[in-house]
Amino acid sequence: MTLCRFLAATGVILALTGCATALQRNSDIARGVDANAASFPVDERVVPERYVSPAHSGVELDSLATWPAPDGRTWLIASAKAAHILMVFDADTGEWLQTVGGTDDAARAFKRPNGLAVHGDRLFVAERDNRRVQVLALPGFTPLGTFGEDQLRSPYGLWINEVSPGGLDVYVTDSFMYGKRFEIVPPLAELDQRVRRFHVELDDDGFSARYLGSFGDTAEPGALRVVESIAGDPAFDRLMIADERFPGSSGRNVSTLREYTLAGRYAGRSLPEDTFATEAEGVALWACSPDTGYWVAVDQRETRTAFYLFNRSDLAPAGSFRGTTTAMSDGIALHAASTPAFPDGALFAVHNDESVSAFDLADIARSLKLAAECTDAR
Repeated sequence: MTLCRFLAATGVILALTGCATALQRNSDIARGVDANAASFPVDERVVPERYVSPAHSGVELDSLATWPAPDGRTWLIASAKAAHILMVFDADTGEWLQTVGGTDDAARAFKRPNGLAVHGDRLFVAERDNRRVQVLALPGFTPLGTFGEDQLRSPYGLWINEVSPGGLDVYVTDSFMYGKRFEIVPPLAELDQRVRRFHVELDDDGFSARYLGSFGDTAEPGALRVVESIAGDPAFDRLMIADERFPGSSGRNVSTLREYTLAGRYAGRSLPEDTFATEAEGVALWACSPDTGYWVAVDQRETRTAFYLFNRSDLAPAGSFRGTTTAMSDGIALHAASTPAFPDGALFAVHNDESVSAFDLADIARSLKLAAECTDAR
């Protein structure tokens, strides 16, 4: 989720849901730019992390997803791009529980896993270098099959919308790039392939998948240049898609979130181009009731990551915060359900490609004076 993805496959995606190779990391946006230069209109608060896990150097953690395990724990699942594995942590403590995949696990082979999404007991994994989405059954991470090989070129982010019982529309960002180093954004005419949609039907034995086509605006200002993170809100017919790098009005590269409909039409709204000081990375919906809540977006700063909140209904700025440690975040996961350590839920983030960190949603709500229904008061 950084330039890295951008570079790589940007590639933004190279890893795109977290990207970042050393080369790409914020290279085009942050160079010579004050990391505090974003013009987000709400004062930034400090919300201390409840934990930052021990570091796992060299694995390049990227995207996150949560799952309530049968033993009562909540798993925090992370894609580790450089190691071609998934890592599973105890969401309450940050304890590393297990690794899935790798050179010794032929049954669950990944190549540059990036985006993750969970629906029920099914885990969806976007693999950039296998150009596919793999589906596994939890808790055993049993491979059920793959889809998208004939369409995907450089998949990064995932979002799932349940449209009927067992029927899912799966949105996959596809940040293919051109050039020897995969650093040239395709021409506008090809940017209608930036998001691909598949319909998946789940059954007891596995699943079936059907390609529904691709979308993306091919004109300014809605074109998607370098994409990775994507999330949706069916209640408002809204997709929020991070465009990590595009030429701004000042002449330098900037980053934003663009609003699309679930059908794939640009809704005519993007966040102001000076909202983010560096790259717009992870994005997640904090749904506090059927129609209230907040969008959470990451400004991937090298000093400390900034987390921006926007009202769910109209995308008005609602607050911002940073932790005391968490930096260079790619993916985030918002787990609103109660756990033993987090009765009001938690926001999880990647720290510096090598750790996971956790913020208590009650701490965030209290510090930013958010709506009461978003915490235990609901």
